[in-house]
Amino acid sequence: MSERKGSTHKKLRLVLAIILAVVIVCAGAFAVYVNDYYRAEETAVQAMAVDGAVSVYELTDSLTVFAPEEPLAGLIFYPGGKVEHTAYAPLLRTCAERGILCVLVQMPCNLAVLNVNGADGIHERFPEISHWYIGGHSLGGAMAASYASGHVNELDGVVLLAAYSTEDLTQSGLAVCSIYGSEDGVMNKEKYDASKANLPDDAVEFVIVGGCHAGFGCYGPQDGDGTPQISSEDQINQTVGEIIRMVGHRG
Repeated sequence: MSERKGSTHKKLRLVLAIILAVVIVCAGAFAVYVNDYYRAEETAVQAMAVDGAVSVYELTDSLTVFAPEEPLAGLIFYPGGKVEHTAYAPLLRTCAERGILCVLVQMPCNLAVLNVNGADGIHERFPEISHWYIGGHSLGGAMAASYASGHVNELDGVVLLAAYSTEDLTQSGLAVCSIYGSEDGVMNKEKYDASKANLPDDAVEFVIVGGCHAGFGCYGPQDGDGTPQISSEDQINQTVGEIIRMVGHRG
């Protein structure tokens, strides 16, 4: 009897050891995956500086604000997957220079899918702003659209940068602006085209001629992307122009 019990204990220890080994391997693989991300370039770091026109400050540990003196509207922004959040500082600073208060959400492990509700409570911190938009780049854009689908009464619109919505926004009443570069080699164009059925009939699509996937941020070339024919600065300026157009139209 004792031999049988000892054998059972050995089998149990073996099973537990195997489970532990699998957990350790998976955790190690995940750590390697999330630590291999795109870092913000020096241009992005410089865009975090404060000057007379735009105030840049941390609202919390995970929220950075780019605030103009007299904001016309607010934009909550989700970064692209595996991209350092500060890489989008030039884009958001340029928006702020045009009158939009921007709140950049830093995502856990640089993956917006791990904090889809990162926008919760932001608009309540700025009661002086009555018009709010949410947007994001790539994975961040998809997660921003997902958030918007459940908060249509709090938002005026959605900005999709090289991204598409997997949620049905057709009856949401939200303005939607979808922007991507003609040289984008990362975004799945088939899924993008199929997802148009999820957008309102008046959704605006703008293709930046010569733009690429990584051109919305400042983090260098991205694996699999096309070769840009314009500068990131040009792509950002065109993007901000479209965002301002949407905000002005809805305002």
